[in-house]
Amino acid sequence: MSIIGKDDDDDDLIGIGKLPDHVLIEILVRAGVSEWPQTSCVNKHWASLFRSQCFWQAALSFTYPFADPSTTWPGPIPPPDSSKRRFMALYISEHILASDPQIQVDEIVGHTYLFLKEQLQLSIMPPHSGILHGTVIDQFIACGKSRDIAHELASRIWLAVLDNLEENHHTFYLLKRLAREGDIFLPYPYTKSVKVQWRVFEKLFTDFRDCFNHVDYYDILACAKSRFQPIPSTWLGY
Repeated sequence: MSIIGKDDDDDDLIGIGKLPDHVLIEILVRAGVSEWPQTSCVNKHWASLFRSQCFWQAALSFTYPFADPSTTWPGPIPPPDSSKRRFMALYISEHILASDPQIQVDEIVGHTYLFLKEQLQLSIMPPHSGILHGTVIDQFIACGKSRDIAHELASRIWLAVLDNLEENHHTFYLLKRLAREGDIFLPYPYTKSVKVQWRVFEKLFTDFRDCFNHVDYYDILACAKSRFQPIPSTWLGY
């Protein structure tokens, strides 16, 4: 659904612009998430509507009517403090973490994804990945998930976050730090899965291969060899 098509007259836009804000918000919400970035650029007033709490409350109610009105839950990760944050969490749970049909759309899953990604993208030194992983596990267990489900959800969230980090120098340095972190022997489910550890090295040796200097490459390669045997031939060769 497009609010303003290529052939629309200025009169059409002016007519829509005369609508009360609450009616306009209901129309914008129904345009679909993919339309929102372009639609918010129509004029300053529309852009301000997309920043308003009223818009995100309407978007949450329309798109996720099943969402629990309560935003409190036990656990170490603070609950979301806005309708926008809740919408983002549900959208991420539905569209980024829904590769397994057995995993239902769950606000706490998307919110945990946001928490982990934001912690890893801190400009200062992010917390140790073992601490972050333990926080994620504790959050799911506090919300009533079994140890097995908590471990599976945490692994899926880690993989999704790693796959959706921007390809820039900050991410390169972050991945190098994650690769170099020493193994911490913790009881299940507090150990990160092999899939997560593998993905860190895989991204370094594929997406960021050209960023290595000679010393860094062989240092990270030694870390990979200490954890995985054999390693893929595509990781070899500086």
